[in-house]
Amino acid sequence: MGKTGFVFDERYLQHQTFNGHPECAKRLTAIMDGLAGDGLLDDLVKIAAKPANQRWIETVHNIHYIMKFEEACLWGLPDFEHQDNSICRESYETALLAVGGVLKAIDAVMNDEVKNAFCAVRPPGHHAEANQAMGFCYFNNVAIGARYLQKQYDIEKVCIIDFDVHHGNGTQHIFDTDNSVFYYSIHEHPSFAYPGTGREFETGFSSGEGFTKNSPVLPGRGDEEYREKLLSDLVPAFKEFAPEAVLLSAGFDAHENDLMSGTNLSTEGYDFVNDTIFDLVRASTGGRVVSVLEGGYDLQILPVLVANHIRKLMAI
Repeated sequence: MGKTGFVFDERYLQHQTFNGHPECAKRLTAIMDGLAGDGLLDDLVKIAAKPANQRWIETVHNIHYIMKFEEACLWGLPDFEHQDNSICRESYETALLAVGGVLKAIDAVMNDEVKNAFCAVRPPGHHAEANQAMGFCYFNNVAIGARYLQKQYDIEKVCIIDFDVHHGNGTQHIFDTDNSVFYYSIHEHPSFAYPGTGREFETGFSSGEGFTKNSPVLPGRGDEEYREKLLSDLVPAFKEFAPEAVLLSAGFDAHENDLMSGTNLSTEGYDFVNDTIFDLVRASTGGRVVSVLEGGYDLQILPVLVANHIRKLMAI
């Protein structure tokens, strides 16, 4: 207990996207090289990934969608449902392994083998809807993780915090009528930032009304706006919900160096994001949290930000 777990598998590199695609295997090799160079890998507890059982995928995704994705990969199609969603024959199995890595990290945390964990997995997941692939995402890793916590470990209240610069439309929509999962997202909106959802008035529906909180940040803004919105939006809502477990959709594409967005969050700004979230986690769950990689596409700054994030995890 007290250690930070780490999920990575060489098989995550087998999901090959077309040449020039931003969500590429080089993202993970850059992260691994950076962690090795910083000497952090030796201080982390390695968690072995295994493909998720389909029954856990079905807690979030429709069976017909799952089969359609599998068939597209078996046929060797170049993309799935949209040209942005580049795939290869190995993509389906890799996506199962990404979910499985997150579930194994949850097991390790819930069984007190580690205090918290970071999952360096791909493909990412937070844009994936129950019945649709979107934004490089096929299975919603974090959403499935939330259902796993509830069904496998009888956790009643799960909080998902998403700080990817792109709104996690899939995660929000999966839980928008659910009062047992609180979804918070801070992201760029409006402008060219994908996917165009995540406005302040999107707060959930029916029994889920009030259990979604969005903090849109205007393009060109950065540290000051993130600080203000996290303190005014996330902190009180998190404390009121008082979750038993916390999952993070950890996106590192809000950085000023990342060309996939128009926000200007600095490296120090990301430190404030980490500190604010982990202070809440410490008070609510004693430091138990599983963080899952989403975006982050600048291969120079991505490993720096991930290493800083992991250092903060280790210090909880």
